[in-house]
Amino acid sequence: MYNPKSSKAEEFINHEEVLATLEYAEKNKNDIGLVNDILEKAKLRKGLNHREASVLLACEDPEKTEEIFHLAEQIKKDFYGNRIVLFAPLYLSNYCVNGCVYCPYHLKNKHIARKKLSQEDIAREVTALQDMGHKRLAIEAGEDPVMNPIEYILESINTIYSIKHKNGSIRRVNVNIAATTVENYRKLKEAGIGTYVLFQETYHKESYEKLHPTGPKHNYAYHTEAMDRAMEGGIDDVGLGVLFGLELYKYEFAALLMHAEHLEAVFGVGPHTISVPRVKPADDIDPNVFDNGISDDIFAKICACTRIAVPYTGIIISTRESKALRERVLPLGVSQISGASKTSVGGYCTPEPEDEKSEQFDVSDRRTLDEVVKWLMEIGYIPSFCTACYREGRTGDRFMSLCKSKQIQNCCHPNALMTLKEYLADYASPETKAVGDALIEKEINNIPNTKVRQLVRENLIKIQNGQRDFRI
Repeated sequence: MYNPKSSKAEEFINHEEVLATLEYAEKNKNDIGLVNDILEKAKLRKGLNHREASVLLACEDPEKTEEIFHLAEQIKKDFYGNRIVLFAPLYLSNYCVNGCVYCPYHLKNKHIARKKLSQEDIAREVTALQDMGHKRLAIEAGEDPVMNPIEYILESINTIYSIKHKNGSIRRVNVNIAATTVENYRKLKEAGIGTYVLFQETYHKESYEKLHPTGPKHNYAYHTEAMDRAMEGGIDDVGLGVLFGLELYKYEFAALLMHAEHLEAVFGVGPHTISVPRVKPADDIDPNVFDNGISDDIFAKICACTRIAVPYTGIIISTRESKALRERVLPLGVSQISGASKTSVGGYCTPEPEDEKSEQFDVSDRRTLDEVVKWLMEIGYIPSFCTACYREGRTGDRFMSLCKSKQIQNCCHPNALMTLKEYLADYASPETKAVGDALIEKEINNIPNTKVRQLVRENLIKIQNGQRDFRI
C-alpha cells in the first residue's frame, strides 16, 4: 500500500503506485488541457507530484516540450541564478564485496587493479586537487567492511580537511559510500561532511535484486531506506540519484520523485541534490548489455522535468557526459558539475600506468578545470567554488527555506563571485583570468543590495591583495 510517510521502502516507493502513475501518464500524455493545467501549477514554483511530472515527461507534443524546457530554465534561474557549482570526485578505494553487474568494481572482476589510498596518498591527491583550484570534493569508496571500514572513511575525511597547500584548502567533503547504520551516519556528521550521496541505481525491486545478486547491497530495503537513517543520524543534506539505463526511465523518474516526496513528508526536507548519471562503458562493462538506454533527447527532458518537479534541489551532471551534452542540459536545470574528474583510485597527483587502471567508468569530458571554468563563463555562467552555506549552518531545513523563498541568491551570488575571484587569482590561465575578471565586474551590478555590493567590491580587492575565504 502506497504511503509516503511510511518508513518501509516498499510502501514509500510502492511498485503498484509507480505502475498506476505510468498508466495515468500514458493515458493523459496528449491531453493538452491537463498538460496546460500542470504547467500552470509548475509556474507557481512549488513543484509537482510524481503523477503530474510523469505526465509532462510522457507528453509528446513538441510545443509543450519546448514550454517544459523554457520553464525549467526560468525556474533554475529563479532559484539558483546563473551559477554552476564545481566539484571533483576522489576515489579512496575500489575494494568491494558486492556483485553489482553494471560496475567493474564487482567482486568477481579479478583483472581490474585493486587499490586503496593511504593517508599519505590522500594528502598528495588532495594537494593536486587544490593546485587545480578545487574547494569541494565528493569521496567515493567501494563497500568492503574489512578494507574500507567507517574508521578509514573518517580518517580520510580528517586528512582531507587538514591539508592546506599554498592558498588551497578543501572546504566541503561530500560522501558517497554504501548504505550504513544510524550510528555511522552520526559519525560522518560529526566528521563535518557536507552532503551524503547514495545512488539508488534502480527503484524497481525485482530488477534491483537481479542487478545486485550478491553482497550486502542485494538488500533492497536496507539500501532504499538509507536516507532515512542518514537523516536520523543528523545528516540533513542528502543526495539521491538513479543510474539511467538499468530500468525503464519513466519508472525510475516516477520513483525518484516519490523518494523526494517521502523525505519531504517525513523530515520536512527533500533531497539537497539529485544526480542523473547514465550507464557508461567501464573495465568489463558494456552498456549495450542493458536494453534500457536513453537518448540525449530523453535525457534532456528528464533533466527539465526534474527541475520543474523539484525546483529547490541541486541537479548534478558529471563528466560521464560529453561537453556537448553538458552544454545542452545546463540551461534545463543543472546547478552542479564535476570538472577534470578522475574515476580511478587516485590519479590526480600521478597518472595511472596503463596496466594498473582502476577507473569505475569512462570519462567523456576530459578537459582541465581551467578549460571548464573558461567554457562556463563564455556561455554565460558563473563558476562557483562556494561552500558558505554548509559552513554557515545553512543546511537542511535552513537551506531549503531560503531556497524555496528564492532568497538563497542573496548569499550565493556574491559568494560565487568571491570564490571565482580566488580561483582567478590563484589558478587561472591568463586567458581565463581575463574572461573572469570581466564577468565579475559585470555580475557585481546584479547584486541588488547596495551594502552587499559594496562589501563584495571591498572583499574582491582584499582577495587580489592575498586574503582568502570571504563569505556571506
